[in-house]
Amino acid sequence: MSLYLKLAWRNIFRNKRRTIISGIAIAIGLASLIYVDALYIGMKINIVDNITKSFISDGQIHRKGFRQRQEVELTVNNPDKVIKALKKNKMISDFSLRTYSFSMISSSNNVNSVLLVGIEPDKEKTISQIDDAIIKGNFFEGKGDNQIVIGKKLADILEVGIGDRIVITAAQAHSSELSQELFRVSGIYYLNNPEMDKGMAFIKIGKAQKMLNIGDNFHEIALKFKKGTDLLNIDKLPFWKNFSKNGNEALSWMGLFPQMKVMFEMTNLSLALVGLILFAIVALVIINSLFMSIYERMFEFGVLRAIGTRPLVAFKLIILESAALGIFSILIGIIFGFIITLIYTKIGIDYSGIEVMGVTIKNIIYPVMELRQFIIYPVIVFFITLIIGIYPGIYAAKLKPAEALRKSL
Repeated sequence: MSLYLKLAWRNIFRNKRRTIISGIAIAIGLASLIYVDALYIGMKINIVDNITKSFISDGQIHRKGFRQRQEVELTVNNPDKVIKALKKNKMISDFSLRTYSFSMISSSNNVNSVLLVGIEPDKEKTISQIDDAIIKGNFFEGKGDNQIVIGKKLADILEVGIGDRIVITAAQAHSSELSQELFRVSGIYYLNNPEMDKGMAFIKIGKAQKMLNIGDNFHEIALKFKKGTDLLNIDKLPFWKNFSKNGNEALSWMGLFPQMKVMFEMTNLSLALVGLILFAIVALVIINSLFMSIYERMFEFGVLRAIGTRPLVAFKLIILESAALGIFSILIGIIFGFIITLIYTKIGIDYSGIEVMGVTIKNIIYPVMELRQFIIYPVIVFFITLIIGIYPGIYAAKLKPAEALRKSL
């Protein structure tokens, strides 16, 4: 067997130019697959970060029906029990309470509808990026309860700035009464999300609870999981089932954005299609290289067959040559793939401003290298080279001595 391996390795380098060109072509395909896989992972992580860190959080707990109807009366059931359970849960690093109500916001210049969100400012800083997105003023640094933080686009519509007064009108729970309060703009944020920058305003949760007449109750618990939690597969955790009890529902970010799951599945499908295309190219390159090698050595195969060499020997030799070409190409491909991917993990790719399924990409995408990329794809390429080598091997094994000698003349 060692003799056949030496012969196979020497044979592929009998025509060095052809072997190097073929090897580089296969290597480029392998390197491209490694890079595209790393890019897709980086894109997924970037999108998840945009979803979870902007405001949505890693997950949320509501009363069943609240997300669909947004009724002020639908506050979280058994709030004290839920909060106590969350404090004991080892997976949760922090959580924040929120209230929601569709309200009317007005200034001396204009009027606009808005989703009024009551928050706990100190805890919200650990959950979302609202405080980091402040471009004017501050994030509830004063002591007064009548502070409000609004988006830049909403500030432009109302024609207000820091310190200006605005009026919020909201419907109270369990009645048809309207609650109206005067606020001063303490901060203006910009998230580069038109819907949030125009349609959301934030006040302190205590003030919101009084306006909505819901006592100490709230509509949502925003969750943040500890570092190391796989957010791409967070939906599989038993946590959500454990907290979806007593009339409440707990949903991960993926449950809140089911379209993202579909998009990720499409991404995996597109990666598979890219792989098929690249593997098809690899197959054509290998077949072409092996058949050219066979035709160049037609006389040798004819002599071997004429002196009684079994067809299996020729078949085995071509398969080993295919394997040798695959190993040579894989080594180059791994080096190419590592270098190219490593470069882009440092400099990244700027897709900021592009919207994907309603989510605006804000940060630079950095490809993510994983060990499996340098194991699975090279192994697949190697087995493909062996499989592709079967056809040229069968052709070489079936060569008749007289025909092979005649074709070589």
